[in-house]
Amino acid sequence: MSSCEVLVVGAGPAGCAAAITAQQLGLKVVVVDKATFPRDKCCGDGLTTLALRELERLGVQPTETRSWLEVSDIFLRSPRGKEIQLKLPKNKGQYAAVVERRELDAELVRVALDAGIEIRQGAAFKQIALDPDSARVQIQDGTIISAKNVIAADGMWSPVRKALGCTPVGYRGDWHAFRQYVRADGARSRKMWVWFEEDLLPGYAWSFPLEGGRVNVGFGVVRKEGIDGRHLASIWDGLLQRPHLREVLGDVKSEGSHKAWPIPARLPKALLRHGPVMFVGDAATATDPMTGEGIGQALESGRLAAQAIAEEDQAYLAARRYEKSVRAALQSDHRLAGSLSKVLARPGLAETALRLANTNDWSRRNFARWMFEDYPRAALLTPGRWKRGLFNTQGAWLDTP
Repeated sequence: MSSCEVLVVGAGPAGCAAAITAQQLGLKVVVVDKATFPRDKCCGDGLTTLALRELERLGVQPTETRSWLEVSDIFLRSPRGKEIQLKLPKNKGQYAAVVERRELDAELVRVALDAGIEIRQGAAFKQIALDPDSARVQIQDGTIISAKNVIAADGMWSPVRKALGCTPVGYRGDWHAFRQYVRADGARSRKMWVWFEEDLLPGYAWSFPLEGGRVNVGFGVVRKEGIDGRHLASIWDGLLQRPHLREVLGDVKSEGSHKAWPIPARLPKALLRHGPVMFVGDAATATDPMTGEGIGQALESGRLAAQAIAEEDQAYLAARRYEKSVRAALQSDHRLAGSLSKVLARPGLAETALRLANTNDWSRRNFARWMFEDYPRAALLTPGRWKRGLFNTQGAWLDTP
């Protein structure tokens, strides 16, 4: 039986953020993942400012990923067909980007390996046993690893949570999402597009450009009564035939098949710890309930878990500290986003909100910053997080050529 201070189950963004941060703080870390990287991951591939700053902190460089594309302009289309162009700050670093998750996750694994972190790929989690001050994890090949704390970064279906008997009964996620990679020849396809379609609200359709003329196109909708697999398939079948999407994308050629996945977004109700085990990222259902974006939240929650372990000698106290810190960092924004999502479910209110955002250059720029998590969503409602320069920040990699 081997041992370590931190065992991370899952080598996606949340798991790598936890592992790299723990290593930086002087902790012995082992990571296990059932996959071998690179591997595909269903995702819209968009990165917010929150995600970019967390990636910079971990040592990721955009130049190391082929498909990385910085985004400065975002185009929205309201339910009634009004087009809005949003501009993020220029010459102050990167505030938004698109990168294929297959490449992003592989790059995070590479950064972790280069830092000397032990990552066991193709090593699926099998079982966990809790001791008074630690945990023992068995992986599929029979190996047992003892760790002071376990960080479960193993996704929405979290095998660790299931093994502990903590899986919510009947929970299947809060959003449905479909994604397809295509090659598009439309001149406007090189921009980031979000379409607020009446039949998708409070969800939306997207077209996110990648390098080489490729595009990630798809849609996300909130899970609710009346939306089943057949209904979702019918939406997908007609999505690319909608005139305003065709006008942007031009002629498209699909690459592979489309994929669907559930999105978990219920942080306020989430179980974040169980004994010495901490749940992060999708395992913590930390995805934004308004946009369905979760990479930034995954990275931040992974980092906070590692920091909590470094700050506490006892495993259970570290788990409690983590829960307190992640709720302070994310829960107010999550609740606000959830409330706004209910407002945006009504086409008239969605139209009004977008019209107000389009009032002038200042409103458009700051709406873009707010939407892309340049600062905490609920910053104005949480004075405890106010600090100098909160609304005058820079993007990531400001000094990178």
